[in-house]
Amino acid sequence: MSGERYLLDTNAIIALLQGNQRLIQRLQTAAWIGISIISQLEFLAFTELSESERQAFSQFLQRVEVVGLSSDQTRLIEQIVAVRQQYRVKLPDAVIVATAMQAEATLVTADQQLQHLAGLLAVDCSE
Repeated sequence: MSGERYLLDTNAIIALLQGNQRLIQRLQTAAWIGISIISQLEFLAFTELSESERQAFSQFLQRVEVVGLSSDQTRLIEQIVAVRQQYRVKLPDAVIVATAMQAEATLVTADQQLQHLAGLLAVDCSE
């Protein structure tokens, strides 16, 4: 394992489940892979999700850590608020970005806006 830590946002999860080889190779040697509860909810709420995609996602969840959000996580909540206010990103994006920062993980995303936030390590998952 390379020791790298990665937090995947929703579009990275989709890219991974669609077989993005560059992303698969990057993650094979990761020490830790996580997703925010927000990404889990966004993925499952997609109205055109097929049963096979739902099953693939369920298997994916067995291999990653889903990072939740609760009222006693004061540091994370403060980081979410700071990201939201400083960068004026949507609240779900602020949660995902702050979760990556708190986990000391590289955010994997295709979102160009998120890839350029100061203080955030991010990699592009688009091919």
